Amino acid sequence: MKKPPTGTWMPAWVPESTVVLSCLLMICAMVQSATGGYDGSMLNGLNILPSYTDYFNLNPATTGLNTASVFIGCFFGTLCSGVMSDSLGRRPAIFWGSVFTLIGVILQTAAQNIAMFVVARIVLGFGSAVSGVSGSVYLTETFPSRWRAWGVGLLNDFYYVGALIAAGITLGTGEWNSTWAWRAPSLFQGIFSLACIIILPFIPESPRWLVHQGYYEEARLTVALTNSNGDQSDPVALTIYKEILDTLNWEKSQGRTMSPKEIIKTPASRKRLLIGSSAGPFSCIAGNIIASYYLGAELDTAGITDKTDQLKANVVLNAWCLVCCLFGTQLAAKWGRKPTALLSQALLIICLFIIGGLSKMYADNPDGASNALAVYWVETKGKTLEEIDEVFEGEKHSSVPDVELVRQGKEQIDVGKVEQQIVAEEQTVHEP
Repeated sequence: MKKPPTGTWMPAWVPESTVVLSCLLMICAMVQSATGGYDGSMLNGLNILPSYTDYFNLNPATTGLNTASVFIGCFFGTLCSGVMSDSLGRRPAIFWGSVFTLIGVILQTAAQNIAMFVVARIVLGFGSAVSGVSGSVYLTETFPSRWRAWGVGLLNDFYYVGALIAAGITLGTGEWNSTWAWRAPSLFQGIFSLACIIILPFIPESPRWLVHQGYYEEARLTVALTNSNGDQSDPVALTIYKEILDTLNWEKSQGRTMSPKEIIKTPASRKRLLIGSSAGPFSCIAGNIIASYYLGAELDTAGITDKTDQLKANVVLNAWCLVCCLFGTQLAAKWGRKPTALLSQALLIICLFIIGGLSKMYADNPDGASNALAVYWVETKGKTLEEIDEVFEGEKHSSVPDVELVRQGKEQIDVGKVEQQIVAEEQTVHEP
């Protein structure tokens, strides 16, 4: 372990192994993304739980307010995150963002009414935005360049790690007959920020920020720790450090400052702004926000109204999204960012048109939608051949409960009465 100067009030005890340090860097940054994914999936699950909707006596307007309030905090958090990250340092900005997130989580868990819940989510959103923006910048600036494609790609992939965890927790607590059915998932959301705070003392400050602040020796040591196991004479570490110095010196020679005007000052800056700002809208118009927060309402439209089934669907959805994210990260690293983006957006457009058409066709008759889909792919698990008839014909030809329900003890039959019916029906069958 080395104790490199950080240029801030936060000390650091950094492992000399580049691999170990890279893992810590990834975990610290990725838990911020996991917090966002956890929040979306958790609210998705809570909006399904009667214990949550009944406690706050929610209607469509207040449901939307409870959900959207986190974005109010995110809006103000993004406005402050850049200033905090540049003035305080990347690590302190992540720390304070995580602290605000923990405060929001505590208030959200203890919420007694809608107003308290909304305020809590605004605070939570503010903290998440500050730590999330600072964390992504920090990882990009500090992570070893040879692994950056995967490292930064996994940053967003961990959104669905958090989402999958939240889906599993809400599925588990959904059967609880108390307010802890929704308070427990809310409380667990703070685990990610707490983990980040614990890891921060074991990772260095961003070398780019250190150079910009004039801490050159500290920056060089950080580059060596993140690229060459602390060997400051390593050619790779030296090259990286030299590039950082040359670039910042060139920016100073050109009169570049940290002013917001710089993002629109030159054609190259405007192009970067366009590319950077397009990520948010494109990710939202894909429809994932609707699926992340209002899956229950979507499934109601499709005729899936059982709350347990909806919670299970939430788990499956996030597991599938995680697999797709990992595949997309690999594709972006091997095939390229632009082709991957074009292909994914094209597929999303096709899927959205299909969903829109199906919603228009079947929104007023969800049972019709379910039956139409059953023609192509029916579920026969746990059904006898006779019970499968109901799937295709819409009618069961027997008065007894389904066999699986009886086996599980969910339904009961009168043995004597059924035996009498059997005898009578046997006689009827054998009549000429």
